[in-house]
Amino acid sequence: MTAATNENEQRHALNVGYRRANLTLEQLWVRYFALGGDAGLVEVEAYLHGLMPLPGLQRDMLAHAVNERLDELTWQHRVPYSRTVRHRGPVEGPLAALVTLIDGMRLAPPERLPAVAAAAGRSLGVQVVIHLVDYEQRRLISLPTEGEPAREPLVVDTTLAGRAFRLVETLSAEAGGEARLWVPLLDGAERLGVLEVILDDVADLYDPVLRQECQWLSSLLGHLVVAVNHYGDLLDAARRQRPRTAAAELIWHLLPSLTAGTDRFVLAGLVEPSYEVGGDAFDYALSETTAHLAIFDAVGHSLASGIVAATALAASRSTRRNGGSLFAQATAIDDAVIEAFGDRNHFITGVLAELDLASGRLRYIAAGHPCPLLMRDGKVVKTLTGGRRPLFGLATGDMAVAEEFLEPGDWLILHTDGITEARDEAGNFFGEARLIDFLRREAASSHPPPETVRRLVHAVLRHQHGILQDDASVLLAHWDTRGITR
Repeated sequence: MTAATNENEQRHALNVGYRRANLTLEQLWVRYFALGGDAGLVEVEAYLHGLMPLPGLQRDMLAHAVNERLDELTWQHRVPYSRTVRHRGPVEGPLAALVTLIDGMRLAPPERLPAVAAAAGRSLGVQVVIHLVDYEQRRLISLPTEGEPAREPLVVDTTLAGRAFRLVETLSAEAGGEARLWVPLLDGAERLGVLEVILDDVADLYDPVLRQECQWLSSLLGHLVVAVNHYGDLLDAARRQRPRTAAAELIWHLLPSLTAGTDRFVLAGLVEPSYEVGGDAFDYALSETTAHLAIFDAVGHSLASGIVAATALAASRSTRRNGGSLFAQATAIDDAVIEAFGDRNHFITGVLAELDLASGRLRYIAAGHPCPLLMRDGKVVKTLTGGRRPLFGLATGDMAVAEEFLEPGDWLILHTDGITEARDEAGNFFGEARLIDFLRREAASSHPPPETVRRLVHAVLRHQHGILQDDASVLLAHWDTRGITR
């Protein structure tokens, strides 16, 4: 706060500021009048010469008129006010760091983010470097500031930075007298990478306040990464390890965040192959009362397949957002695919589901798609075989919505056939039994949902030696009325 000032001190400071502002009396009065001042030009001149008083509010408007001009001239001195006012802005600490990010990126291109982040870090007395995860979630790519040399990517599975990313935990490291924090870089629940924080003193590793401040900084940076990515290509290009096909570009543009959650529900999804995905897609929408889920797998593996998947996703979203039921969404998908492709044999499998977050009632439709799996207490306890109907794009009036009641703590797994039908060189399927065994082991390890999804997709890729014959996608959802911590 800036303390209140008496009238004589304020008038003296106003005259000093007025002369420094290089304004004529008429220019000062016009600025004052524009702020709402009601004293005349002669009255303002008399006040400046000490010949008559003005009420405090009128004096403050004069002060503000001068201060606005001084801001334009970047003069450090300011005319005081007659009442206590707030400081103009913080110069150090967490609030200064956050203000630096907000102001620095307000009209900035994406490539300015690393430098703005570095400036924000200096407000906390630390150095920061942003590392974004690549689209296959295998490496962390640094974003150096201008003039700095590019760094080698950090491997997610074998480095401390990768461990912070995998576990969504802030981790500390000390080596050669240099101290670091590795802070998860998140947009809400979605993992984007890690923030490297370089400390001046090893003792700072054990400062809980500094750790919390760095987490705040990382959270806002995560939001900014997503925001600036909408109007520039730099951050997206940094995350790519190779070119992406047109079909994959279409699908990735339509996908929601790979991870999202509330205090009672969290989900995570992934599509592979990241750069050549053709017809797989997933979608969701969360509210206080309901979780809507969808997964699709278009027939074929081409740009046409991607367009079919995009058509189905758009029809489902449009109907859902207009308040349509599962039955209405399924009908809308049929109609949209038929309208767009007629009888040209373009079809798509999929599952549409909605979960009531108060009761656990799950309602779903499965159109020629692998059945969802229900996991409870670390074991797959049921394959959900209800709600079967033909593929979307085949008009049908014979359709029923199935129901299942979940218990708190249950997991729901939706996947495409590229998961279970992935084949090794001997022709052996990854299979549902291997999928169930993988999920059982993951439940015992207590990995966060996005990490379980990442590990599952990588296990499928290893089964096929890194080359998928079909798209492989998964959507993993966890419901718990007792609250979810990560």
